[in-house]
Amino acid sequence: MGFDGLGLDGFNALPDDRAEEALLACCASPVWAREVGAGRPYGDADRLFGVADDALARMSEDDIDEALAGHPRIGDRHATEWSRREQAGVGDAGSATRRRLAAGNQAYEERFGHVYLVCATGRSGEDLLAILEDRLGNDPQAERAIVRAELGKINRIRLQKLLSDAGTEGEP
Repeated sequence: MGFDGLGLDGFNALPDDRAEEALLACCASPVWAREVGAGRPYGDADRLFGVADDALARMSEDDIDEALAGHPRIGDRHATEWSRREQAGVGDAGSATRRRLAAGNQAYEERFGHVYLVCATGRSGEDLLAILEDRLGNDPQAERAIVRAELGKINRIRLQKLLSDAGTEGEP
């Protein structure tokens, strides 16, 4: 990524285009990145998280779709560095679980029209599969609300990585 461990002062000091690039690494919605970037400088991390949450709450469904397009499928080996770390539990899963995740991802995308998004940090492949199978029973409106909430969790974790010392994995 190249943005781990900037710290709040480092993030505040970035030129606008680099700050937006850092924010797009957290969330692929240009609307979200512009809105969060426009709030700089931030006096503390809580203010940054609050602006990020508010920006997410105001995003249109099209903006959410743009954000989703920046997320790989659970278990995708072509994921970004942050996604690979977040999905580390899938790597320990057996081949049967990985096959079921791949089939579940396909079923989810056919049902809902977008990638299965879940905050995968700290979860095993089996946990992610169970969540996926459970969420396949949701109606589309309920699922969109869950997706928005999961996106918020992921955004916060990634923002925390920007602010952490030397890229440590602290949680907000």
